[in-house]
Amino acid sequence: MAEEIIYKKVTRKADKGLEGKIIAKHGKQKDQKLKPYLVLQYLLKYSDENNTRTAYDIIGYLEGCGIHAERRSIYKDVEDINRILLMLQEDVDLEEADMMIAEAEESGDEEEIAELKTIRYDRSKKGFYVRQRKFDVNDMRLLAECVYAAKFIAEGQAKRLVDVVCDFVSEEQAQRIRHNAFLTDRVKTDNRSVLNNISAINEAMSRHIDGQPHTPEKISFKYLKHSVSDMSKQVERKAGSRYKVSPYQLLINDGNYYLLAFADYAQDMRTYRVDRMKDIRFTGEPRDGDEIFKTIDIKSYTKRVFSMFGGERKLVEMHFANALLDAVVDRFGTKYVQYGRVDEDHFSVTATVEISDQFYGWLLGFGDSAKLIYPEELVEKFRAYLDKIRALYGS
Repeated sequence: MAEEIIYKKVTRKADKGLEGKIIAKHGKQKDQKLKPYLVLQYLLKYSDENNTRTAYDIIGYLEGCGIHAERRSIYKDVEDINRILLMLQEDVDLEEADMMIAEAEESGDEEEIAELKTIRYDRSKKGFYVRQRKFDVNDMRLLAECVYAAKFIAEGQAKRLVDVVCDFVSEEQAQRIRHNAFLTDRVKTDNRSVLNNISAINEAMSRHIDGQPHTPEKISFKYLKHSVSDMSKQVERKAGSRYKVSPYQLLINDGNYYLLAFADYAQDMRTYRVDRMKDIRFTGEPRDGDEIFKTIDIKSYTKRVFSMFGGERKLVEMHFANALLDAVVDRFGTKYVQYGRVDEDHFSVTATVEISDQFYGWLLGFGDSAKLIYPEELVEKFRAYLDKIRALYGS
């Protein structure tokens, strides 16, 4: 690679100021105006606090681009790049940027001088590097992992988006981010139009489009589902009939995108998996269901819908083994919930729960480490639920 070209013969003599005698290229060189830009791009891609690049590394890269450079010109390019970037970052003119640098150098404050410069020189490593970007490498790693964790993003799209994220760090840092992200194994959607669906839904909900007023409108779409007869692809629900809904809110739960919308057919709020939506179209009809949406508390609604609880609300008391405390807190939280100690091995929870078979199933999932205590009529219903399941397996 061009960046790996090493000028073994010129290094020692160049340090004595003899560059011109070693590489004798006279007269105006082609594309010299591009040199500062290429220097910056090279350092952005191949340098960071732990990986510096010498003037000769940069010269080798430029030679690979067909541009001749001398060591002293690299220092001049770096100086000019820092001046221009400071001007842009501080929103001042070039003369003011020069004054800021001059005042810092006159004060002799090394930290202040370094802070003003995007490209720094590490004396111990004898090389240049681009100082910490606007985003920390750990921030970029987190964003990359979020992309990979999102089930609504197809694998190919995830790789492309991670490449975009990695443009904000050096090449070596990017390799570490990609490596770490690929260690996780996620179930991804096969629907490659998810991001387009999100964009279309947002546009339908917008009150302004391209600076012009817009009335939020209904959308229609086909909805997909899995079929046991062919698990390799999803099929259209209701034989391809279109759903018409009034979109109100996009939600994310367990790595999936959902749309909260007022459904024409149900005359109530429903949620839809965005990755299962197909062929979204704008209807031009104003939304319905505004009054119902205003009455919804999003936090409690999502907890009810995504937990699949959806029944009569009752205050219940349950006992759990101590090892389940984190799991129970994840489910119920700590606000408006009462916790207490039962004995050395168990704790109690008193919370308002929406009673349904899904709630019973969730409780049953903990086996003999969980027990429903109160109210008694609910305990009887739970027994009936257990008897119904037991009946499936005979006496």
